[in-house]
Amino acid sequence: MSKSVRVRVDGRELSLSNVDKQMYGGFSKGEVIDYYTRIAPALLPHLADRPLTVKRYPDGVDGKFFFEKNAPSHTPDWVRTARLPVPGSTKDREEIDYVVVDGLPSLVWLANLAALELHVPQWQVGPRGGQRGTDLLVFDLDPGAPADITSCREVALLLREVLTEDNLAAYPKTSGQKGMQVSVPIRPVAAGRTSEYARAVAERLEREHPTLVVAKMAKPLRHGKVFLDWSQNNPAKTTVCVYSLRATSVPSVSTPVTWDEVAGNRPLTFTATDVLDRVERDGDLHAATLDADGLLPRTH
Repeated sequence: MSKSVRVRVDGRELSLSNVDKQMYGGFSKGEVIDYYTRIAPALLPHLADRPLTVKRYPDGVDGKFFFEKNAPSHTPDWVRTARLPVPGSTKDREEIDYVVVDGLPSLVWLANLAALELHVPQWQVGPRGGQRGTDLLVFDLDPGAPADITSCREVALLLREVLTEDNLAAYPKTSGQKGMQVSVPIRPVAAGRTSEYARAVAERLEREHPTLVVAKMAKPLRHGKVFLDWSQNNPAKTTVCVYSLRATSVPSVSTPVTWDEVAGNRPLTFTATDVLDRVERDGDLHAATLDADGLLPRTH
C-alpha cells in the first residue's frame, strides 16, 4: 500500500504522497525526495533566481511524462513564482508564472510532484521579477551514433582550449544521459550575445575538426560526430540543471566532473548515490559557475 506522510521542512508543512511508488526500477519517489533533500546544499545555489521548467513523471520513468513551465494551480502561496512574458507561445499565453526555487521546502514540494528533471535558463530573475542579463554560457555536446561519450570527452577538451584562449574558465558536467555539457560563468550580457559567441566557437571547431564536430542542427549531419549545440544559449531555452536527476533506466544525475576525469578513461556515468558520495568527498565541483566573472569577447 502506498504511504502518505506529513513532514515539516524548514518550518513548512508538506504532505508527501505515494512515497512507495517506483520512479525507477528499485528507486521510489521517497528515495527521489531523499536524494533532492540531501543534495540540496549543493543544488539550491544553482537554482537560485532561475525560473524553472520541470519534467514530471507521475508514474515513473517508464510512464508518460510532461514538461511544465507554468506553476500548477495548487501551488502553495509560499512557493516563489515569477511572471514572465513568453512571446510566441504555442499555447496562446502571453505570460507564464514560473516556479523559482528559493529553498528546501520548494524543492521537496517539486520532488513530491515527481518533477524528476529540473531545467533552467542561463539567466536569472530579479527580486521583483524581470529578466536579468545572461550570466552563463553553455555548450551541449550531443553524440550522434556511433560517436559516444568518448567522442564528447575529446570535443570538450578541444572546446576548453578555445575558451582558454579567450580567458574564459570552463566547467564540465555529464548530461546524465549520453552527452556532456560545458558551462562558462560570465559577467551578465544582453540576450543574444552568448548565442553569437557560442555559434562562432562551434563553427570554428567544426572547421578545424570536420570529422569530429558538427555545428549544424540537422540530424543527418550528426552521424559519427558530436553536435556542439550552441543554440542552448537562446534566452528562451533551458538546460538540465547540475545535480538534476534524469529519466533513464537508473536514477542517473547530471554530474559535475573535473577536467582530469574528462581527459581520463573511467566511466562518466553517475547515479544519485554516486553523486551524494562525490559531493561529500569533493564538495560542489560546479561552485565556480556561481561567480559570473568571465568577460565575453565580442567576436571570435
